[in-house]
Amino acid sequence: MKGSTIALDTWNGREAAAHVVDGQLEDLLIEDDRPSPGNIYRAIAQRPMKGQGGMFLDTPDGSAFLRQVKGLRPGAPILVQVTGFAEPGKAIPVTQRLLFKSRYAIVTPDAPGLNVSRQIRDDDMRDSLLELVHEALAEVSLPEGAGLILRSSCVHGAEDEITEDIIAMAELARNVLADTTGVAELLVAGEGPHALAWREWTDPAEVDADSGSFARHGVDEMLEDLKSPTVQLGGGASMVIEPTTALVAVDVNTGNDTSPAAGLKANLAAFRDLPRQLRLRGLGGVVIIDPAPMPKKDRRVVEGALKAALKKDKVETIVSGWTNLGMLELQRKRDRVAIRGLL
Repeated sequence: MKGSTIALDTWNGREAAAHVVDGQLEDLLIEDDRPSPGNIYRAIAQRPMKGQGGMFLDTPDGSAFLRQVKGLRPGAPILVQVTGFAEPGKAIPVTQRLLFKSRYAIVTPDAPGLNVSRQIRDDDMRDSLLELVHEALAEVSLPEGAGLILRSSCVHGAEDEITEDIIAMAELARNVLADTTGVAELLVAGEGPHALAWREWTDPAEVDADSGSFARHGVDEMLEDLKSPTVQLGGGASMVIEPTTALVAVDVNTGNDTSPAAGLKANLAAFRDLPRQLRLRGLGGVVIIDPAPMPKKDRRVVEGALKAALKKDKVETIVSGWTNLGMLELQRKRDRVAIRGLL
């Protein structure tokens, strides 16, 4: 099936969204019971953890951990935002650097200035968008010291929708940043899968929001494939993706192919598909890849293929480098639900 489709449905009683491109599942969002990335709290500082360089905070959803807390005293209220999903038994990861983000605009309280996404290269369009910003900010001003970024999605947006987004985010930022006193409280709830899909999946696509859309577009069968740790790469090659408590292990295998280039072919296929597989499975943290055997001179080629694939992936990932045992290490942000338990 050719084309791009966004299916909005439920899965096992949970709100879910799927993005299918040319018959392949590209992205998946499933509702989870834990605090969502994007939640903004008025939290209360508790005790500093000098050895860890941070401080525990009280929130309505449990304990949170904040790094870089110089000058923050116990008992003081502080505005923080959830940055990712907490691992079981661990505190919620939060930051003081708040972002008020919508489909077309982002208000940045700690970064003044008016900016347009670098992906928009047309000078006339950039000038037109900046005019929209000035018109919108004539109705409602940004908080003092805050800035605004117009996202690349503005290319496909109507002027009135972009203006409404700018005004809504500016008003939300002003209200939240002024609400600094009181007990621990949830001030802004992070988006659910359907709202997050509208915000982040901005390329032109057919949207099917009617009940049963997962079945109509084959998403149900694609989710079944995610239950297996083994990913078939073609030509008999495969990779096995297994999350553990400490890290995510990825093992690449050539299968029955014994040709001299078998390792390189299997590794290229695996590295090109790995960001998508990690994204769909909601896996992050430390990722260790054990590639199929190949000459050391081919490392640069496969690493380049991985970095090219990561450029298309919105989940922040750092390629740390090769170990002495010939494995490749990654550090990936935990901003997705690990779906192994949900499926």
